[in-house]
Amino acid sequence: MKSKSLKIYLISAGLLLIIYIVAQANRPKAIDWSVTLNSNDKIPFGTYILFNRLNDIFPGAHIRSYRQTVYNVIADDSVANASYLIIAPAIDLSKEDYEQLVKYVKAGNDVFIGAQYFGKLFRKNLAVATSQNFSFNGKPSTVSFLNPSLNPKKYYSLGKGIGDIYFNRFDTLKAVVLGQNGQHKSNFIKYPMGKGSLYLMANPKFFGNYSLLDPNGSEYAETALSFVKNPGNLLWDQYYTQGTEVTGSPMQVFLSHPVLRWAYYITLFSLILFVLFEIKRRQRIIPVIEPLSNSTLDFVNVVGQVYYEKRNNTNIAQKKVLYLLEHLRDEYQLKTNKMDSEFTEKLAGKLGIELSFAEDIVNYMQYINVLDRVTDRELIRLNNLIEQLYKKSK
Repeated sequence: MKSKSLKIYLISAGLLLIIYIVAQANRPKAIDWSVTLNSNDKIPFGTYILFNRLNDIFPGAHIRSYRQTVYNVIADDSVANASYLIIAPAIDLSKEDYEQLVKYVKAGNDVFIGAQYFGKLFRKNLAVATSQNFSFNGKPSTVSFLNPSLNPKKYYSLGKGIGDIYFNRFDTLKAVVLGQNGQHKSNFIKYPMGKGSLYLMANPKFFGNYSLLDPNGSEYAETALSFVKNPGNLLWDQYYTQGTEVTGSPMQVFLSHPVLRWAYYITLFSLILFVLFEIKRRQRIIPVIEPLSNSTLDFVNVVGQVYYEKRNNTNIAQKKVLYLLEHLRDEYQLKTNKMDSEFTEKLAGKLGIELSFAEDIVNYMQYINVLDRVTDRELIRLNNLIEQLYKKSK
C-alpha cells in the first residue's frame, strides 16, 4: 500500500510541475522597465539597438567592446586616437581609473559618459553632482541643445522619466554647457582637457531601446553622440553594465530564467516536504542505550580509598614487593626466592636495565621487608623505583 501511495504522490507532483511550467512559459510577459542599459538587453531601457546600430551614427567606424575597467582598456597604446563611450546607469571610477581617463583625454581622445550618477571622484575633482526633477503635473521633462546650429528652440521629450536627471552642481569655470532641460538646468556638459574632451550626459535613458524607437528620441541620441571626434575608432564599455567577463555555471544559466528558477524552487520544496513527510511516517524511535560502566575502575577506587584511610604503609609496601616479584616470575622466569648478586645480575640482563639501578631496587626491597613500620616517604620511594623499573623494561 505504501509503495502505491508513493507512486501516486510522485506522479501527481510531476504532473502539477509540468502544468505549472507550461502555464508560465505561455503566460504573457510583463514589460521589464528596469534600467540596465545593457547592450544585450532588448527591454525598453537596454541598449541593444544603439550598440547594433552604431555604424548608422558613425559610418565605417571600427567598434570594439570591453568588459574591463577603464584603466585596463585605455592603458593600452593600441586604443589611441579613439572615442570611448560609456553608457550606464551609474559609474564610480577608482583613483587609477580616473587618473588614466584624464591622461587619455589630454592625449587627444574623446570620452563620452552617459550616467545618472558619476561617482565620488568626479564629484571631488570636477564638482559633478546630479539630481532629479520631479514633475507633479504629469508632463514629461524636456531637453534641448544650446548650440545655435542645432536649433536651441527644439525640445525633446519622451516621458518615462527619461529627461528628469540634470546636473545640480559642476565646475562652471571649466565646463561648457551643451544642453539643458526646460527649467534651464544643465543636463549635457563638456570638460575640455588638453587635446581632447570629456562629455558628460545626465540622461542615459535617451540611449535606451525605448527612446531610439521614437524618432524624437533617436534624433536626440544621435545628435548628442555626434559631438565626439575620432568617430572612426570607437570603444564601447560593457564593464559598468555587465561586469567582468566570467564563465557562468550551468546553474547560473538555469536560475537566470524566471520560469526555470521557480520550477527549481518548487521541485526542491516538494522534495524537502516529501522527505519530512516520510521521516514522520516511517522513522521509529531509537532507544537510548546507556554505555556499560567500567566496574574495574570503581573497584580500584574503592580498594584504594580503604587502604588510604587505614594508612597501613607496611602492608601496602609488602604487597607491592610481592606483586613485583610475581611479575618477574611470570614474565621473565626469574627465581625470586633468593635475592642475591646472581639474582640482581639476571634481573638487569633480562630486563635490559642498568646494573646499578637493579642493585638499588633489590636492596630497597630487602630494606622494606625488614622494616616494622614504613613511612610515607619510604613508601613513595619504593613506588617510584617500581614505576621506573616498569618503564625501563618496556
